[in-house]
Amino acid sequence: MPAEWPTTEALESALREITETRARHPEHVGELAQARTRRESVLGETGKALVIAADHPARGSLRAGADPLAMADRADLLMRLCVALARPGVTGVLGTADILEDLLLLGVLHDRSVFGSMNRGGLAGADFEIDDRFTGYDARSLVRSRFDGGKMLLRIDYSDDRSAPTLAACADAVSALADEHLIAMVEPFISTRVDGKVRNDLSVNAATTAMAVASGLGTTSAYTWLKVPVIGDGGDDMAEVLSATTLPTLLLGGEVAADQDATYERWSRALRPPPVRGLVVGRSLLYPPDGDVVRAVDTAAGLL
Repeated sequence: MPAEWPTTEALESALREITETRARHPEHVGELAQARTRRESVLGETGKALVIAADHPARGSLRAGADPLAMADRADLLMRLCVALARPGVTGVLGTADILEDLLLLGVLHDRSVFGSMNRGGLAGADFEIDDRFTGYDARSLVRSRFDGGKMLLRIDYSDDRSAPTLAACADAVSALADEHLIAMVEPFISTRVDGKVRNDLSVNAATTAMAVASGLGTTSAYTWLKVPVIGDGGDDMAEVLSATTLPTLLLGGEVAADQDATYERWSRALRPPPVRGLVVGRSLLYPPDGDVVRAVDTAAGLL
């Protein structure tokens, strides 16, 4: 375990204090949100952002690598997040209310941009998975918490009419966030069911189409950022996809890969096109194959 990690005793004590505060003084969460030191920009000194994503558990997506319940251990997840957020080059975090409020109570969100996850209703593996209802933050609560923006997942299945309400809800959210001058981080996919399971189409044509649809949502795109997967090896195919937009774009990290060095190479190539303003990565950095969160985060920060 890297020396930068909190000791088990310190973490257990902190978790007891979190639960005690939640039980006796829930108003303290809001007080801490108001007292949090905010960043002047969501971008770092390099003009790029490195945001740690931790909104997976609320959708029932708990797998990391070979462990199907890796993200279910809240103490372990929070420890990894604390380590990651303390590293140079990390600019922010993305999560649902429960996780972000735990981090507020741990005091680790100062000088970090914070993005609240807005729609987690499409539970992983459910028959209704494509119905990504808004079950998390809304624009009003993000303003109240003094956060920097909201993230929404937009999966479009042309054969499933449940995609239409998600499109409408995302458009409304983009407009509401823009009214408050908050970033709307949209993660779009063209999706389909294969053997009953939702699968995202990562072809150039599908990725380009998804970006085009997402870019036009809402009454203004002034505050819209895109969050997109790395297509192919991150080179020519990715450059072609990114040529479809002028919106600031962040690359998502995806699943934990056995060959982490190859993943870094793909990210490095995909970071070159002008629209790309950084990375939003969760499991690949929090649960790297070698277990060294510090090395994984520092390597990603070095790419920026």
